[in-house]
Amino acid sequence: MTKPESIIVAPGLQPGTFCTADKKVLTVPADWELLPPGDAGLTRRVKAAGPSWTVREKVRGKDFSRGVYAAATTITAQRTILDAERSTPAYANRQQSAAKRRDKEQATYVEDFHGEVVAFLAFDPAHQAIAVRLASAVTQHATPMGSGTVARTERIPIEQRAESAVLAWMRHQTTSYDHMKIARVKGQRRQVRRELAQVSRQILSRYRRGSVIPEGTCPLQSALASSTE
Repeated sequence: MTKPESIIVAPGLQPGTFCTADKKVLTVPADWELLPPGDAGLTRRVKAAGPSWTVREKVRGKDFSRGVYAAATTITAQRTILDAERSTPAYANRQQSAAKRRDKEQATYVEDFHGEVVAFLAFDPAHQAIAVRLASAVTQHATPMGSGTVARTERIPIEQRAESAVLAWMRHQTTSYDHMKIARVKGQRRQVRRELAQVSRQILSRYRRGSVIPEGTCPLQSALASSTE
């Protein structure tokens, strides 16, 4: 058997087997065990300490971590070292300082993101109150750390995140998207999302023009009313 190396694998068809990117089927070495996801610090140390297999699985287009396989002795040794470090006052102080820094950064980001949402909406002054309510609802949903929403990605500028977050919120709150039966055809769900985004943009355009919108006739107003009940 070839020497194990640090690679990314996907679950195989048979229990205990995994597939590499080039479709090679591998079996977990007898002296290895799975380190479940959840402890990023321990995972980093185990991966740095020797050969490992990072298990990734795609479900409905999303990539999920299923943990890391590595030698049982490596996992035990790194866990022991890390537990000892985490028990010290110095570690506790670092964690407290890091938490305060993250809280401050999060508060700043939430404020900036809210401003970008309001800027994207660009509602007429007559509808400014609705713009603020919508921006608050979108921001509250999209910005929590670890939420996995588009607002948390750094791959696109914040103004694009704001636009995408508004359209995503409206897709779920003002359309029947969550209850649609969409055929499992490649690209079909993306096409539906594009069509619903166009509908949402048409709704937003009425507020940007300052159109008179009778109460009870707009799905956006209904959604905002429901979110505050």
